[in-house]
Amino acid sequence: MKAANELRLLPWSSPEDKPCYLSTDDPAGYMSRLADNIEAAQLGTAAGLLEEALETLDAQDADPNDLRRLGHDLTGALRDVLRVAVSRGHLLTASELTESEDAAAQRRPLKNRLPTPRGEREPRA
Repeated sequence: MKAANELRLLPWSSPEDKPCYLSTDDPAGYMSRLADNIEAAQLGTAAGLLEEALETLDAQDADPNDLRRLGHDLTGALRDVLRVAVSRGHLLTASELTESEDAAAQRRPLKNRLPTPRGEREPRA
């Protein structure tokens, strides 16, 4: 089993909406490749939504319902992209721990959790 700082944050949540992590020494294993493919799809979706947003916002007659749907879709895509960034940041940090704890601590992500969508409350402990 790997140390907690070497776990990979996966691009999906549990049914209870808790983060899922992968502990493996094989970055080419099935679960690692599955996570890589899902992350690539999430990033591709975000890029497509960005293009759609640019077009929609340029339109003078943009329908308010279309703008609301677009905002909702962009929020979900941003959450996914943030999860990918946090995961990749953790992977970078874990690989740099061999240098020194002090140097690596300066490069760690600011938070280990993702923000909740606006309007949703944090679960109580």
